[in-house]
Amino acid sequence: MALREIRRYQRSTEVLIRKLPFQRLVREIAQDYKADLCFQSSAIGALQEATEAYLCGLFEDTQLCAIHAKRITI
Repeated sequence: MALREIRRYQRSTEVLIRKLPFQRLVREIAQDYKADLCFQSSAIGALQEATEAYLCGLFEDTQLCAIHAKRITI
């Protein structure tokens, strides 16, 4: 069951993190550096794509470490 779900998400191309909460998070973090920043929607989209790609790679590496340690879950 879980493997089927993993395969389905691996084949999909849409983003998995919802757009509005991600946009709010980016704006909140950016406020710490400079107030009143404006973002183009394409910039938010690029940040989201890069974030999801980074997290996918991180989880892939984590899974490999778990397999190496003969563990089932991460």
